[in-house]
This record gives sequence, C-alpha cells and structure tokens, in this order.
Amino acid sequence: MNAEKYVIPFIEEKFPLQPGMRVLEIGCGEGGVLKAFINRGCEGVGVELDAPRIDHAREYLPDDIAAGRLRFVVKDIYLVDIEKDFSGLFDIILLKDVIEHIHDQPKLIGWMKKFLKPGGIIFFGFPPWYMPFGGHQQICKSKISRLPYIHLLPGSLYKAILKNRKENVEEMMEIRETGISIERFERICREQGYGFLDKRHYLLNPIYEWKFGWKPKKQLGLIKAIPFFRNFLTTCVYYCIQSTPDS
Repeated sequence: MNAEKYVIPFIEEKFPLQPGMRVLEIGCGEGGVLKAFINRGCEGVGVELDAPRIDHAREYLPDDIAAGRLRFVVKDIYLVDIEKDFSGLFDIILLKDVIEHIHDQPKLIGWMKKFLKPGGIIFFGFPPWYMPFGGHQQICKSKISRLPYIHLLPGSLYKAILKNRKENVEEMMEIRETGISIERFERICREQGYGFLDKRHYLLNPIYEWKFGWKPKKQLGLIKAIPFFRNFLTTCVYYCIQSTPDS
C-alpha cells in the first residue's frame, strides 16, 4: 500500500512508469514493494539475503512468479552475478529502508550503475540516523523501544544500556555502524557520479499511516534547508538519483 500510494507517485513525478520496465529491489523482503510495480505492468527482480522472507514472498506471490513477472535471488547483493542472476539491466532500482543497513555504502551506490539501463534511476527511502528512532530501537523488547534519540548516546554507554536490558547488542550496534545522515547520503551520491532527480523530506513518514494511523506530513521548507539540524526532525527521506552523463 505504501509503495502504491506514495513511492510510485513520487517516482512518477519525474520518471513515468511504462509497462515492461524492469525493476530491481535490493532488500526486497516479502516483495510487497515490488508487487506495486508488477501491478503497473513492470517486470520485477528482488534480491534478499534472508531466505525465510523469500519463502514467504513465494507463498504470497505465486501467480506473478509463475507468469514470469517476478523472480527472486537469495544472495548478498555484493555476491550477485549481473548476467546470471539478473539477465539484463534495469530501468529502476529500489532501496526502501535498506541503505541504512548496508556496509560500505559508497561501494554499493557506485556499483549499482552497472545494473542500470542508460537513463535509469535509483529510488531510496530511508530514515536519517539522527531522527528520533533512527537507531531502530523500536525493535527492542524493553522500554528502550520507546526512548527517542537514545541511539545517539556515546557508543560505550549505549552498548552498556543495551546489554543491561538484555537486548541484541550485536544487531543494535551494527545498525549504529551503518546508519546514514542526509548529508552523508547526498555526499556519497555526488562523489559516485549521480545527480538528484528529485527529493522529498518528511516530518511524518508515509509508513506511519499504516503503523499508527498518522497522515504523512512533508517537512517544512525552512527545516529542510538547514543542514544537519534537519536530520533530527525528519523521519524519512525519498530520493531519486540518476547517473550524470560524464560519470
């Protein structure tokens, strides 16, 4: 629902979908985002490291798989074989709530040019690290799950609190290592030879409509324009990027 109502309309403001377009999603989970694109006549490939999630996707989307509209690759994205696993290039690559979990983000963002058709785009949606729950502490089982900004404590103190509360310290500290700010993301994209086709910052993440019943709210222009500070009050950002001609 989120992809159909918000992600696709955002993309289409600058890059209209056409039947037959090939779409790759990295970190596709159960395939819900890809399904919205399949419904618009696109062909989809999903890459996911967590095999049980792909098992669920295959149960959820058997007709699309059988018809050849959708297929899945269970691999680390860094280990895929472009020709063997993808059988061609893509018009659109999607990373929805994924880039903040990826190690060596410059490597991946630069490498993805090899997956794109000329003129193709990459969509990113992610929570900035400094936002109230940018450490994904909502997945914790203790009261930490309700504490905004606790992930911004000094690393040693945060780790000690997690350990004291019997949380998954390794998982939470890994999220801390890979969290990404708006400024770092934009800098990586520029350094890797991309231009920004479109961007949107949200005060209230569109996904909150399904989680909490809250309507999405775009970030105020004044806040959006203030580097670094904007990270603390922006719960989600959407970007479409495109390789620049001379990169």
